[in-house]
Amino acid sequence: MMQPVYICDYIRTPIGRYGGSLSGIRADDLGALPLRALQDRHPAIDWAEVVDVVYGCANQAGEDNRSVARMSLLLAGLPETVSGTTINRLCGSGMDAVLSAWRRLALGEGDLAIAGGVESMSRAPFVMPKATTPFSRASSVEDTTIGWRLINPVMQRLYGTESMPETAENVAADFGISRADQDAFALRSQERAAAALASGVLGEEIVPVQVPQRRGDPLVFGTDEHPRASTLEKLSKLPAPFREGGSVTAGNASGVNDGAAALILATEAGVTRHGLTPLARITGGATAGVAPRIMGMGPAPATEKLCAQLGLTPADFDLVELNEAFASQALAVLRRLGLPDDADHVNPRGGAIALGHPLGMSGARITGTAARALARGEGNRALATMCIGVGQGIAIGLEAA
Repeated sequence: MMQPVYICDYIRTPIGRYGGSLSGIRADDLGALPLRALQDRHPAIDWAEVVDVVYGCANQAGEDNRSVARMSLLLAGLPETVSGTTINRLCGSGMDAVLSAWRRLALGEGDLAIAGGVESMSRAPFVMPKATTPFSRASSVEDTTIGWRLINPVMQRLYGTESMPETAENVAADFGISRADQDAFALRSQERAAAALASGVLGEEIVPVQVPQRRGDPLVFGTDEHPRASTLEKLSKLPAPFREGGSVTAGNASGVNDGAAALILATEAGVTRHGLTPLARITGGATAGVAPRIMGMGPAPATEKLCAQLGLTPADFDLVELNEAFASQALAVLRRLGLPDDADHVNPRGGAIALGHPLGMSGARITGTAARALARGEGNRALATMCIGVGQGIAIGLEAA
């Protein structure tokens, strides 16, 4: 029998813009920040009892190579006896890290684990492939920030290798998502995020970061810097550069960002032994595949699989955190699940269009945000779900502790 597993704390860095406040911090150092913060918040925990640190990271081609989970936990000062592993399910990596840690504890492998994710998209490197023939003088350089590189020609022929914005255009066309509806959704995200930041509710999950300067004292970076105040008029005037006659813009899409997040997971025995207070219980998780050309639809079948596991319907969740890769895919998913475009319980604090989308971090962020909301009494059940490049979706279910 699987043991109940609880999320007992969640903390994250502020989310930085591309080339912004966090761009000078290495990915492994960035990943260490929430781990160090968790240790500061829980001095009574015996950290040597952590069965594993599981981190999501989508790139792993630069300073995040050689298992950023292991490097970050060592840099954070966790005991060297604690192991760490890094998961790459692209955009779903951070959520998959939570599910992986949950399964280990649920199966009795330990009583305490840490899960999370990190991404420094600002510091994603260029890569140069090895020569494919002896004595070759040919060379190429690929940008690893986001999207396809070193493309397999068979993949190109069978499935296409459209960019993420192009897949969002495909979803808009295939499912009849208008530009006006996308811009309205994007504006709601910005307005809700602004209200949450002003109220301090988002600040509760943020640990300020000291950013070293060439001269003088470090600057304290403590607020998400991606949100931008806007209007429907401004959003409607933005160009749609990804397709002639298209509808996907910089204003109704998520950002390219930097950030890290971490969660403490514990069994009932771990909660008691370490004096923890549960925020929420993990009830299940699911993944699903879809055609790569409409990768944004992945949350719909993943959520349907999760609902089948739990004997629920999408309407049974009091809170939904749906990662906003693009407004077009978020709206298409909501409509397939039978939820209103402007549902108050979907992304009530805004989403990735406003806050940003550091790929490996985002799944941990929306899971932790949902857990904190349940602990505040915002409902009994929560769903967190997201789309994944190359055509996948992932979902996790939570219940008030």
